[in-house]
Amino acid sequence: MIELLNVSKTYPTINGIKHILKPTTIRFPKGRNIGLLGVNGAGKSTLLRIVSGAEAPTTGRIIRNVKMSWPLGFSGGFNGTLTGAENMRFVSRIYGAEIKKVEAFVRDFSELGEYLDMPIKTYSSGMKARLAFGLSMAMDFECYLVDEITGVGDKNFQNKCRDAFKERSQRSNLIMVSHSMNTLKEHCNMGAVLNNGKLQFYENIDDAINCYIKG
Repeated sequence: MIELLNVSKTYPTINGIKHILKPTTIRFPKGRNIGLLGVNGAGKSTLLRIVSGAEAPTTGRIIRNVKMSWPLGFSGGFNGTLTGAENMRFVSRIYGAEIKKVEAFVRDFSELGEYLDMPIKTYSSGMKARLAFGLSMAMDFECYLVDEITGVGDKNFQNKCRDAFKERSQRSNLIMVSHSMNTLKEHCNMGAVLNNGKLQFYENIDDAINCYIKG
């Protein structure tokens, strides 16, 4: 599925080099929904961006033998001067999706209404997340990368997100970052904890949560 080969990620800080991920060789197992845990600043979102290819590792390489979404919740790939609909059509062409089908789905799912015809730079972060989520759900991926997206919007929209995840998890895999233990338990059957630059997998999501809580 996804394999990290001697992958590391570091950032320079005023206090020296920060190790987000120390040199790691590990395989994300196919057929599992993985909850990724770690304290704030541990590097969970950075790891998702590296896995997706949106950000380069400091060392190593990544093998991706799977059709993968961009990180839901990460809207860095949108062009701010284009409208939501224009960004939608652009992304659809990149992934070879049927534009009219994608646009119809996103207009209904995102509940953005007339804002889809306005520039992305006028969107709030929540609106960008709605667009990114709806666009990703409009396409069939083998693996969905999810970064704290299920808390976006009102209760009805959150329920819609959960229902979409349940439907997708029947045929696709998830790698999900969330601070909600209940959300991780609902959608994931395996866990991984990122702590001090080390990534540790756990066969059961409950074991990963217990390790994370104990620190």
